[in-house]
Amino acid sequence: MRVLPIESAVKDDPNIHDDEKVSYYLNKAEVISVGPCSCRVCRRMMGEGCGHLEEDMCIQMDEGARHLIKMGHGRQITKEEAFEIVAKAEANGLMHEMPNIGGENHTHAICNCCGCSCFSLRCGEYFHTSTMVRSNYVSQVDPEKCVACGECVEDCPMNALRLGERLKNKEEIKIELPINYDNHRWPKERWNPDYRFDRQYIMNETGTAPCKVACPAHISIEGYIELAKEGRYDEALALIKKKNPFPAVCGRVCNKRCEDACTRGSLDQPVSIDEIKKFVAQRDLEAATRELPRIQHPEFHDHKMAVIGAGPAGLSCAYYLAEKGYSVTVFEKEEKLGGMLTLGIPSFRLEKNVVNAEIQVIKDMGVEFKTGCEVGKDVTIQQLREEGYQAFYIAIGAQGGRRLGVEGEDSKGVISGIDFLRQVNEGKDIKLHGHVALMGAGNVAMDVARTAIRMGAESVDLYCLENREIMPAAKEEIAEAEEEGIKINNGWGVKEFHHDEKGNLTEVVLKKCVAVFDKEHHFNPQYDENQTLVVPCSFFLSAIGQSFEWGNLLEGTKCVVNHGRMQADGLTYQTDEPDIFVGGDCYHGARFAIDAIATGKEGAESMHRYVHPGQSLLVGRVQNPYLQKYELDKNNIDVQGWDNTPRQEVKRIKVDDVMKDDRVVYSEEQVKAEAKRCLKCGRTFVDETMCVGCGLCVTRCKFDAIHLVRRTDVHNQLYEEIVGNSLPHIVSRNLKIVFKGKGKAKVVAKDRIEEHASKAKKDTLR
Repeated sequence: MRVLPIESAVKDDPNIHDDEKVSYYLNKAEVISVGPCSCRVCRRMMGEGCGHLEEDMCIQMDEGARHLIKMGHGRQITKEEAFEIVAKAEANGLMHEMPNIGGENHTHAICNCCGCSCFSLRCGEYFHTSTMVRSNYVSQVDPEKCVACGECVEDCPMNALRLGERLKNKEEIKIELPINYDNHRWPKERWNPDYRFDRQYIMNETGTAPCKVACPAHISIEGYIELAKEGRYDEALALIKKKNPFPAVCGRVCNKRCEDACTRGSLDQPVSIDEIKKFVAQRDLEAATRELPRIQHPEFHDHKMAVIGAGPAGLSCAYYLAEKGYSVTVFEKEEKLGGMLTLGIPSFRLEKNVVNAEIQVIKDMGVEFKTGCEVGKDVTIQQLREEGYQAFYIAIGAQGGRRLGVEGEDSKGVISGIDFLRQVNEGKDIKLHGHVALMGAGNVAMDVARTAIRMGAESVDLYCLENREIMPAAKEEIAEAEEEGIKINNGWGVKEFHHDEKGNLTEVVLKKCVAVFDKEHHFNPQYDENQTLVVPCSFFLSAIGQSFEWGNLLEGTKCVVNHGRMQADGLTYQTDEPDIFVGGDCYHGARFAIDAIATGKEGAESMHRYVHPGQSLLVGRVQNPYLQKYELDKNNIDVQGWDNTPRQEVKRIKVDDVMKDDRVVYSEEQVKAEAKRCLKCGRTFVDETMCVGCGLCVTRCKFDAIHLVRRTDVHNQLYEEIVGNSLPHIVSRNLKIVFKGKGKAKVVAKDRIEEHASKAKKDTLR
C-alpha cells in the first residue's frame, strides 16, 4: 500500500503526476463500489477498534469493484458518491492509500485510512519506517507562520508532528534528531510496538506554549488569538469550540490558568486571553451570527445516548455526542438548565442570557432536554435502558453545601453559601440585614460575599483558614470583593455558634488556625484553641466546599461511590457498570467549569466507542499529552527586544441593577491590540523520518504554515518487478550503514533543526 496526498494539500504543485491523485483514478473508472474498511473490520473482530468506523469507507474501481459487487461485499456507487465519501473521510481526519503493485497509473482501490487501525500504516508506525508506505511528499513547517495551535499535531496519523517552542533562548537548547533508518541498522529495540498507545504531542526537550499546556481542555489558544488578530472571528470561534463548547461562559468565569502560565507575564502582564475569547464568543450569543458545527456521522442518529445532569460536564458531553451524530437526551432534576453555571454563579459575574444562548446552540443541534426529571426517582437507569438508551453519562455536579460540624450550626441564620446562591439565582425573595460573617477562601466564597452585599447586608467580614498567599480564590476575585467593602480576615476557623432563646444566631466564635496542611501537604488544619475571636452577626454564610446528592440514581448498578465521588477509569471515565460513564465534579471533586468541560469531551468519545461492538476504549487515546512538565522553560527565554505594549483594560459601566454584569466586552480595536501582545511561543516541528506525506496536516492548518514538499519521484510498479528494482536500494543502504551509520542520533541546536533534517533527507535520497 502507498499513501496518496490529499489533493487540496498539493493543488499548487505543478509537478504532481496524475497517478498521485485520487480524482485521477475515480474519474477514469467505469465501475465504482464502496465497502467496509477491511482493516477496521479486522480490528473490530479483534476487539481493537479505534473509534474510526468501517462502513462505506473503502472504494473499489473496475475489476476490484466488479468482483466485490458480484460477491456481495460492496455496493455500486456513482462518481459523485465516491467523491462525497472522500470528502467526508478527509473532514473526519482520514487520509488516502492505494494498493501499488499493479503497475504505473493503476490501482483497484482507494482506502480512507487512520493511523490507529490501518494494517498498512502499521508497517511504518510499528517498525518506525515511513518509507514502506509514504507518498512522494513530506511536510514542511514555516516557523514564522506557525502558532502552535496543535491541529496538525493532534490529527497526524503517524505522530510525525510535535509541538515545540520558537522563542530565542539564553542557553541554546540541543535537540536529538531521530536516527534515519536508511543508513542505520534497525533492530527490534528501534521498533515501536506500542504506537497506538504512546503518541506524543510535545518535544520533551523544549516544551511548548504554556497556555495550551495549562488549560485543562488544551484549547488552541495561540491559534484563536492569531485568528482574532486577523479578524477571522468565525474561524476563531470554531477553533475554540473543538475543545470547549462554552467560550462565552468561560470568558467570564474561568479561573484563567492559561493566563497564569502565559510567557508574556515574565515580561510585564500576561495576554488577556479570556477577554479575547469573550469577544470572539459574542458571535454565539446572537442567532444571526451563530453557526452550528458540522455533524460528522448523521448515520449514528439511531443510537440513543443519555446524559444525566445539565451542568458544564453533561452539556459538553451532549454537545460532542450530537456533533458526532448521536441522538442525545439530557435529564435534569432542576427546572433550569446549566447546573452551577445557572444556579451557583451570581448574575453579576455570569448573566443567565449568556448561559442560555450557549445552551441554545446544543438545542439547535437536536439534543432533547427533560427538566424536572430526577433519574433514580422519576425514572431509573434500567427503565431508560429498556427505552433503548445504550450508554449513560452521569454529571450531576456537587449540588449541596458542606456542614462545619460545630456546636450551634443549626441556629437560624447559619446558611450554606451554595444554598444561598441557589435561592438568589432562582429569584427567591432573599433578604439579609445587619452584619454578615462568612467562612471560605475560594471563588465561591467571593461570590457569596459579594452577593450578600447586594442582598442587603450592611457589612460583610470574610474569614478563612488560609493566609493571603495560599487562598485558592483568584487574585482579581479577591480584589473585586475588597473593592466592594468586604473585609478579609485570614487564619481563622469556626469554633461554635451562639443563638438567643428563639434560636436566632447572635454571634460566631472563631479559633486561630496555625496550620492548614500537614507535612505531606494534606488538608489537616491545626488550631490554637486558646486564641479565639467573638464576632457578633445576624447571618453566617458557610462556603467551605460542596457535597454530592446521589439519591437513588445508582440503585441497581455496580457503580461505586467513595467519599461522595464516583469511581471511574482516569482516561475513559468508564465506571464499574460498563455502559455508565461519569465526569465533572461528581468524578473529580469540586473544580472549575473548564475542568468539567474537558471530562465531557472525553466522556463523549468513550460513549461513542462503547456503543459500537469491537471498539476499544483505549486504542489511539492519548494519555496525558500536555503534562505541565512539557511547558517551555520561561527562565531560559531571552526577553531582550520585546515590546512593552500594556495590557488592554476591561472597561466598566454603571448598571441600574446590582445583579447585572458591569464589565464591558473588549472592542474590536482592543482585541486586535491585545492579540498582538501574544509572543507566539510555540511552533510545530516535523519528524521527516515518520512523515508519510498524506497532507492531512495541510488541510488542518489555518495559517498557511505547513506545506507538502516533493522529495521523491516514485511510481507504482508491477509486483513481479519489485524485487529486481529493490536490489540497488538494498546495496545502497548497506553501503551507507557501513560508511555513515554510527548508531547514534545527531544532536543539533533547536534553531537549526530544519536545516539538519533537510540535509539528512537529501543525503539519504542521494
